[in-house]
Amino acid sequence: MTDETPVMIAVAPNGARKTRLDHPNLPLTPRELAATAAACLAAGACMIHLHVRDSRQRHSLNPHYYLEATSIIRGKVGSDMIIQITTEAVGLYTAQEQMRVVREVRPEAVSLAIREICPPGCDETKAAEFFAWLLQENISPQYILYSRAEIQRFNDLKTRGIIPLQHDTILLALGRYAENQQSNPDDLRPLLVEVSGRSSWWVCAFGATESECLAHTIKAGGHCRVGFENNMLLPDGSIAPSNEILVAQVAVNAGKHKRPVATAEIARDYMAL
Repeated sequence: MTDETPVMIAVAPNGARKTRLDHPNLPLTPRELAATAAACLAAGACMIHLHVRDSRQRHSLNPHYYLEATSIIRGKVGSDMIIQITTEAVGLYTAQEQMRVVREVRPEAVSLAIREICPPGCDETKAAEFFAWLLQENISPQYILYSRAEIQRFNDLKTRGIIPLQHDTILLALGRYAENQQSNPDDLRPLLVEVSGRSSWWVCAFGATESECLAHTIKAGGHCRVGFENNMLLPDGSIAPSNEILVAQVAVNAGKHKRPVATAEIARDYMAL
């Protein structure tokens, strides 16, 4: 990978757990998410990582809420942004329920936590059928991995054909299970040993060191997910007023390393869409 390779930037604007008590500008409704998507597109994001809420603003994997939000976001940004839904369980949904929502929504892209969708000891036959279906339907999966051991398990699943070889990206999540959910840029180095040679790997980082971790990611040739789901602070410790400010910071860091920001068209090529 050369220094000039475009950086894909995804925005994760809300997450499953945060509320407006955490930030008054947290986007929760479909129209708020659409406005955030448009602002983040202008700031440099090519993808939105989409969480939806029910009528009581609780995390939901109900297909109806995804289809509604996707339609409104698409009406605002057209095809200029990839819409990636999440299957995050938050302790509420089984692996089968996670797979079912993807089958019903048929999104352009989806994020899947290996520890939830295909944990050790699960029925790998059902998981393999689901992963093969994603490939057949041209839905781009992004597998979320939290540790070196999970990367090794992911590689094993690919070697054994449970996950198709030719169709995936991975997201390395830093700090999710660290003390106070604070990521450390040094945590990235051992993970990169396991992803050496991959053309499409991403990083998200929890806590106030998000910007520093993503600067390391850009320098190392990776791609970035940023936003209020993981962090609401600017590098100086002040509260970020909006998601697009965090996106813009990543775009600036990309420019410092002579890497342009990827459009959705470029990202679709990278993500095999």
